[in-house]
Formats: sequence, C-alpha cells, structure tokens
Amino acid sequence: MKVAVFSSKPYDRRYLLAANEGAHELVFFEMRLSLETAALAKDCEGVCSFVNDDLNADVVAELSRQGVRFIALRSAGFNHVDLRAAASAGIAVARVPAYSPHAVAEHTVALILTLNRKLHRAYNRVREGNFALDGLLGFDLNGKTIGIVGTGKIGEIVARILHGFGCTLLAFDPNENPTCRELGVRYVELDTLLGESDVITLQCPLTPRTHHLIDRAAIGRMKPGVMLINTSRGAVVDTSALIAGLKSGTIGSVGLDVYTEEADLFFEDLSQTFIQDDVFARLLTFPNVLITGHQAFFTHEALTAIARTTLANISAFERDGAPVHSVPMPGGS
Repeated sequence: MKVAVFSSKPYDRRYLLAANEGAHELVFFEMRLSLETAALAKDCEGVCSFVNDDLNADVVAELSRQGVRFIALRSAGFNHVDLRAAASAGIAVARVPAYSPHAVAEHTVALILTLNRKLHRAYNRVREGNFALDGLLGFDLNGKTIGIVGTGKIGEIVARILHGFGCTLLAFDPNENPTCRELGVRYVELDTLLGESDVITLQCPLTPRTHHLIDRAAIGRMKPGVMLINTSRGAVVDTSALIAGLKSGTIGSVGLDVYTEEADLFFEDLSQTFIQDDVFARLLTFPNVLITGHQAFFTHEALTAIARTTLANISAFERDGAPVHSVPMPGGS
C-alpha cells in the first residue's frame, strides 16, 4: 500500500521504516498536511498524519479526489479531523489509542518539579556563576493537594506517581477510574477541584465540552498562587484568560507542553527567525511560565509504539478493509 506520510521528521522516518520492514511504500514529506500540500498524496491510497496536520472538510475532499481511502493518525487525539467529511467521502480513519502513557505522565510530573524548585532558572544561574538562592524557593509536594482533570490512563499514572510523593489527590472526570479510587483519589466537582488544589494538571482530551474548560471564570475559582499544568491539548485552556491570571497573581506558575496555536510553532526550528505569535511571545516573558514544545510523548518507547500501531492499522486496512483502531464515525459509521 502506498502511503504519504506528512509532518515526518527524521525520527518519524527512522521508527516508521523500522516498523514497516518493507511491507508498504511510505513516501515521506516534512511539510504539514494542508489544502496546499494535499496534492502530494496523488496516487496514494492512504495518508499518515500527525497532530498539527489539517484535515478539515476541504482537505479531506481533496484527498478523496487524489484517491486516498484511508487516514492513519499517529496520535490518540482526532479533533483535527473532520470525521463527517471523511465518512461522507468513504475514507476510513484510524488512530493510535495508546502508546506510552508513562511518557506523558512522567513529563507532567517533570514540569511540576521543575517549576516548583525552579530548576530551569537555577540551571541558567549556575552556568553564569550565580549561586544565590534568592528567588528559587519552592515547597514540599508532600501533603499538597493535586487536582487531576481527566483520569484516563495518563491521569491514572500521574496519580500513581504523585501518590508516591504523599500528595492529597482530587480528580474530576465523568467516568471514574477504579484504580484511582484504590489509590485514595477523591472524585469531586470541577469547582471543588479548582478551589482546593495547590497544583492542577490537565490530562483530558479536547472535546466540545472541554474546549476552554479553563477560562476566566474557572481561573477566578482557583486558589491564589495555584500551579497549572497542561499536557493535554492547547485549546483546553483559554490563553488570554491564562495571561490575565498570571498578571493578577491568581496563577502562581504555569507549565505547558501544548498551545492552542502551536501548529505554526512546535516541531520546527525557529531560532533564526522571530515568533510572530504575540500571545505566545507574551507567555514567554513570564519567569514563572515553563513551556516545552509538545515534547511529553517523545520517548523511545512511545515512538516505537506509535510506529508499530500505525503500521498495524495500515496493514489491517489493506488486508481487511478496516484498521485495527478505527476512529468512530459520526452516526456510528
């Protein structure tokens, strides 16, 4: 099967080729999938895309015109795909439902620890010969209340790790996780979590219900000086409200691995140019904000699992007409 692989960095090619073992013809393109680049999929039965590729209705229609019958996502999330358009065009969509939840969970805790003990600032100070401790004061995580929004597999592992620190754990999720309950996690309403947590970490998917879940009203209900971590999806947080919360001091520190408008920033080397996103540039001016470029998933184990599952989806579609991990289509299609 001939597949056009978009947003492919050298590491993507290495892991996908290793998992492919010559079974399929993979054609790699470093550029993102968009209406302007969709024509590159000409004569391909499938496309393989990542989180910042654009699969809106127009792109899906163009892919269909090029003969594409299958979209293999290298991600768990599929909010960037117009599923109705895909169903209408008869294009199947598959995803990678789980790769390494430990990778994202461990990165989440790394952001908490780094922000709390200000390791990023201490690193730069020491390199400049500055060994002063003023401005580096942190707090013990032991005994602090951590609010986890979303207790799927990633949220569960975050809870396991922070349970080991001796934290009090609150959670908000319409579907309670029995394993989290066994850890002593207490499920509460979102307002309660916001008002009682010293640290809030977002591990929920992006859906219409969670879009801008953290807005001005939500921030107004938070404990003053709260730490907010987002390793889920950028649009779960209203960035303008986040900046206002930082300026008012309601939010004491922020760790982000995702950003609403990240498609034009993340996964690219922009060090020789300037950032045109004024909102993102404003975030970078805060000393209590730590941003990583959608790096949480980036481990050897995760890339191996993503590649293997993606190729399994492609092989199953070629063989049976249905991938292993289909994305449910609207209306149950």
